[in-house]
Amino acid sequence: MESLKGKTAVITGVGSGFGKATAELFAKQDQCNLVLMDIDKKALDNTVKHCTDAGSKVIAFQADVTKLETFTKALDECMKHFGKIDFLINFAGGAVKWAMVEELDDETNRKVIDLNLTSTIMSCRTFMAQFKKQKEGKIINVSSVCDRRSWPGFSVYSAAKAGIREFSRCLYTEVRPFGIGVTVLVPGGSNTGFQKAEGLNKFEWDEELAVRPEHFADACYMICALSKGACVSEICLYGLAQDISGF
Repeated sequence: MESLKGKTAVITGVGSGFGKATAELFAKQDQCNLVLMDIDKKALDNTVKHCTDAGSKVIAFQADVTKLETFTKALDECMKHFGKIDFLINFAGGAVKWAMVEELDDETNRKVIDLNLTSTIMSCRTFMAQFKKQKEGKIINVSSVCDRRSWPGFSVYSAAKAGIREFSRCLYTEVRPFGIGVTVLVPGGSNTGFQKAEGLNKFEWDEELAVRPEHFADACYMICALSKGACVSEICLYGLAQDISGF
């Protein structure tokens, strides 16, 4: 595995959970150059402080990933300050409301799809020309165990996450000839900011056996640190505490 020192990572959703843990690990381990985004300014600032204290050069701004200008700005800032992009990690996402389908209005459904699927597509599309020009780089898009297992009340969120999975698989076939890898990261349930969604409570399990943000940070580091020529096409990361029917 290679060091990430001197590499540049663009990471969305770094205010909490998986994104925060990943940004802070990249900074602590290798002082990776970072372009960081989150909609929560206070949480973003906290992550930035940890990363700069660890020695990373950080460009950060408050942003809404459902807006195209978020990614055009990220690309501009990345190229202006670092001249390249090595890793694009699209953590930003989440649920808005858990409910039976007849209780979900169209506005809520659009928010769920835009926050998860549309944002991922816009992010990848915005950076694609630069990746192809470089002929190298790695993209990590975040799906969910909900894209392959079914639970009541998760229908629209699951559909959006399944869309990320299929988008990423097709994207892999498009960019592989350019030396670019695309990974689908499939998280199991974890007690993070995810629980802010209406109708969802904290998961009830033994936290010592639950999957935690640092596990996802470790997985992302491993994916990015693989030497050139290798790609993890998909990685499922579940906590031992979670009973996943049909596993």
